[in-house]
Amino acid sequence: MAKKKVLLAGESWVSTSTHIKGFDQFPTVTYHTGADTLLEALKTSAFDVTFMPAHEAQRAFPQTMEALSAYDAVVLSDLGANTLLLHPDTWIHSKPTPNRLRLLRDYVHAGGGLLMFGGYYSFQGINGGARYRKTPVEDVLPVSCLPVDDRVEVPEGFTPVVGGPSDHPILRGLGADWPILLGFNEVAVKDGAEVLATVSSDYGSLPLLVTGRSGKGRTVAWTSDVGPHWLPPQSSAWDGYPRLFGQMLAWATGDD
Repeated sequence: MAKKKVLLAGESWVSTSTHIKGFDQFPTVTYHTGADTLLEALKTSAFDVTFMPAHEAQRAFPQTMEALSAYDAVVLSDLGANTLLLHPDTWIHSKPTPNRLRLLRDYVHAGGGLLMFGGYYSFQGINGGARYRKTPVEDVLPVSCLPVDDRVEVPEGFTPVVGGPSDHPILRGLGADWPILLGFNEVAVKDGAEVLATVSSDYGSLPLLVTGRSGKGRTVAWTSDVGPHWLPPQSSAWDGYPRLFGQMLAWATGDD
């Protein structure tokens, strides 16, 4: 059986540093990816995952329904709305280009799967900079974004609380004992959505894993990370990690 195709967009960044040594100084630039653990976990899954780093997504993310429909599901992870709105042809050359947030909404309505994973540029994000609130993408997500910086840092860690039925396709075989996480994006659950897991009661039992449907498509919100820093090493080493994210993708692509 052919593997289902998934587009994972985001999860990369470039950092600059200035090193000062007495009178002298010099800059360095480093490139990082945050999806390595997830990609490794899905290597032997039923999914063929195309990883599109954030800096590539600005230009290369599909601009037509035909191109987007080549994928059974799309994952947005730590990728702000501006990256999809401001194609270089628009940003640099002032040319009209397709609104890829509207395209994603229409893709879901037509039967595509959409998953958003948490991070500093997911949902509303750091300083509100991810900017998915009141966008077509928010229209189809099972959660609503806050109008402010939505990050909740939990340096001491919290243990997720599984609240959905154990036989739900996403939760099957995972049990109730999940490893700790170090933060999440705060969101509000929409009417009709199903909350499968929350953060701890110390942090208001806010949603962690939520599913929903929009048109013919299915959507999933995972409000914490898929790698550092909100997902610590013991969480990525958890034997349930590949099962959890694989079953999210399976559900989003129509497997019950």
